[in-house]
Amino acid sequence: MKVALAHDYLREYGGAERVLEVLHEIFPDSPVYTAYYNPGRLGENGKRFKGWDIRTSWFQKFPFANLLLSPFRIFGPMMFESFDLSAYDLVISSSSATHLAKAVITKPETLHLSYIHTPPRFLYGYVTSFNYKKHWWTRIGGEIINHFMRIYDFEVSQRPDILIANSKNIQARIKKFYRRDSIVVYPPVDLSEFKLSKKTKTGNRKSEDYFLVLSRLVRGKGVDAVVEACRRLRLPLKVVGIGPELENLKKLAVSCQLPMSASANSDYQESSTLNNEGVIKFLGWVSDQERVKLLLNAKALIVAAEDEDFGITSIEAQAAGIPVIAPRSGGFLETVIDQDASSRQKATGLFYGGSGQVTTKALTEALQRFESLEFNPEDCRKNAERFSKTRFKKEILDLVEKNLTKVNKIR
Repeated sequence: MKVALAHDYLREYGGAERVLEVLHEIFPDSPVYTAYYNPGRLGENGKRFKGWDIRTSWFQKFPFANLLLSPFRIFGPMMFESFDLSAYDLVISSSSATHLAKAVITKPETLHLSYIHTPPRFLYGYVTSFNYKKHWWTRIGGEIINHFMRIYDFEVSQRPDILIANSKNIQARIKKFYRRDSIVVYPPVDLSEFKLSKKTKTGNRKSEDYFLVLSRLVRGKGVDAVVEACRRLRLPLKVVGIGPELENLKKLAVSCQLPMSASANSDYQESSTLNNEGVIKFLGWVSDQERVKLLLNAKALIVAAEDEDFGITSIEAQAAGIPVIAPRSGGFLETVIDQDASSRQKATGLFYGGSGQVTTKALTEALQRFESLEFNPEDCRKNAERFSKTRFKKEILDLVEKNLTKVNKIR
């Protein structure tokens, strides 16, 4: 059986790329078709795709392609329509921030499964990293272009044989915007990376008494609310991630800088801001090993993205045995067991915001309340096991086997 994978583009590393990695583990000989590949922009994560058979579209040859990708997004489906996939029995596309990959054209006898991380947020009114409504000329132009892109997005969403949603949250969006049924297959988390010690398993963990944020530092992730809340309460916070909002967040946290000697023996190169009794540290990019260590030793993970599609970092936190403080919205409703909705023995986190809206006030109140609560690391770990990599591989292979059989019968 000849298999091909298709992914929107490879220029940043997030949850969608983690799913692509596991799909490639299932089908290691499969080429990956993508609109654009920029290993330099991926930084250290570029090593993850070393040795892969990555095939790019005609857009890759454009001068300054990285700068043109956003304005050329309207031509995205054409990039994927240009690929010749006639030789394959199975095509699995992975569409995240855009509608690109699911636009591939396959033969009638080829099975096309499309894994949808979300219908394009920018087309359907959800908060994104770029605010095109900031200026009147981009707002007018954006609304006109997006009108036609929504029509085309609906058209190409009818091409795959089966749509796979990464959560019930996204399944509802698919039904609403594409008018199609879909199958939920939750993204995978490699639980083997997180090994709980005996002390941690019994709840006798010795955390370093800091809260943790793992996020791209972009608009829509709500990291500014987290920084502001921790600053007000003088709570220690470590922020892992890079992005265009980094400098603004540092300014928000600023009071006075720690002396150089205070962080000379640190495991990480940190930019630290001292706020009276609390310390807010921006760690930038960290390795997978450092990421795991930070999770295992944190007090809790704080997330603040409104209507998050799924939220894979919340699963990683629970796999490490720590609770999650999250908005009452989006995928978090499926990944975190709220303290209010269950017994304390089973709770794995705490929700805030009556309708999921992220405000500094709501988060501040949640952090104050969190101090009086107790969470069992074993309960957190058990909940995370629902999202294992082994489970993901089995569900994908079962889907392929079941539906390839149907295709063969039709032949």
